[in-house]
Amino acid sequence: MSPSVLIVGGGLAGVTAALRCADRGLEVTLLEARPRLGGAAGSFRRGELVVDTGQHVLLRCYTGYRSLLRRLGVADAVRMQPRMRIPVLRPGGRGSVLRRWQAPAPLHLAPALLGYRELGWAQRIRAARTALALRALDPADPALDELSFGAWLRSRGESAQAVDALWGLLSVAALNAQPDRSSLALAVRVMRTGVLDGTDAADIGLPSRPLGHLHDEAARRALRTAGVRVLTSAKAAALDRDELGWRVAVRARGGTEVLAADAVVLAVPHPQAAALLGALPLPKPVNWAGLGASPIVNVHVHYDRRVLPEPLAAVLDSPVQWLFDRTGIAGARRGQYLAISLSAAQPYLHRRTEQLRELFLPALRRLLPGAGHAEVLDFFVTREPRATFAQAPGTGALRPAPSTGLPGLVLAGAWTATGWPDTLEGAVRSGERAARVVRAATGDARQPGVEVSR
Repeated sequence: MSPSVLIVGGGLAGVTAALRCADRGLEVTLLEARPRLGGAAGSFRRGELVVDTGQHVLLRCYTGYRSLLRRLGVADAVRMQPRMRIPVLRPGGRGSVLRRWQAPAPLHLAPALLGYRELGWAQRIRAARTALALRALDPADPALDELSFGAWLRSRGESAQAVDALWGLLSVAALNAQPDRSSLALAVRVMRTGVLDGTDAADIGLPSRPLGHLHDEAARRALRTAGVRVLTSAKAAALDRDELGWRVAVRARGGTEVLAADAVVLAVPHPQAAALLGALPLPKPVNWAGLGASPIVNVHVHYDRRVLPEPLAAVLDSPVQWLFDRTGIAGARRGQYLAISLSAAQPYLHRRTEQLRELFLPALRRLLPGAGHAEVLDFFVTREPRATFAQAPGTGALRPAPSTGLPGLVLAGAWTATGWPDTLEGAVRSGERAARVVRAATGDARQPGVEVSR
């Protein structure tokens, strides 16, 4: 009989771990407390619109996530830019564009820096030197995690304007934290892997279908094909171990039952993982409270006409941070549906929807001339209070490895020690690492000579 694995959590980390374990012939059951898979990267319906819970994008360097999409059969549901191009808007019509050349790295960014009109010439040259200094840093150096990205930029002579208009423009969206509250190690990972080290690494991909189609519907099909048993609306309530293996108490609509497994992967956010571990005799104490949480708020506006000519845009000197055209993806039959993505959104998290309406509709009119003449068909707000862990200096030492030290008990999730920020890519990589630990603990149950296609 094949070893059995219970995956707790149906986000990208859990789905990835389940597929990788099934590939090795293990008997896999996946539990998800919500009625759908996908974790924080899902969708819901509001009237005629299919609304994503967050405005997730990917970069060409997201090799793990893109591999997962291929495995799920939905790689064609992402539209990649042929070359990185980010329009940057300001109130009053002035703006600029960040774009790359087709040249060896780091020369590919020369036009992005030297042609960026939001900085003066001296600031552009200094930024180019800072980029080269960033490229020389090692994101795996633990000393870098003790420093903030903002402090390091100031030590390089970067002005407040350059931090806001260039470095923060990119890092706040990637790390969900302001530069002074961002780990330098994670900022280096973002800037090196995502921007500086590869010519095409920063090309942006946007889903052309709702995230629910990618991470729930397609994931269910792939899991079913792989032989994974999927239980949704099923919450793991308690975890214990005896001489026969692991026991997980699961609460579902029909009551509570206990599932047995040889191995368990906890692919849930760190507060839930800490609660499930409870009084288990871990070799190292749980010390994850310091990871904290950072919110993301999304402001959704449906106009009766087209007001944004670009699929996405970054914004300066405005409460708006990033704008996305969601019209086609959401299935809007008229007008244009825009989503404003607000990272490090503590100032907006607890403000009433009407207050945000009074702030953001005038801000959009100042940015987009057509918005002043457009009728607002719908306005609503979605909030993710714990969208990511707080990716602050010092958190690298708190992120645990996948192995807990207890036989067959493994951790997964973008908050674990992946070396990546809390992103789609970090979640997938954590699931892959967790599956490798499970396979090492339980063995490979495939028949000799049988290879599973991925």
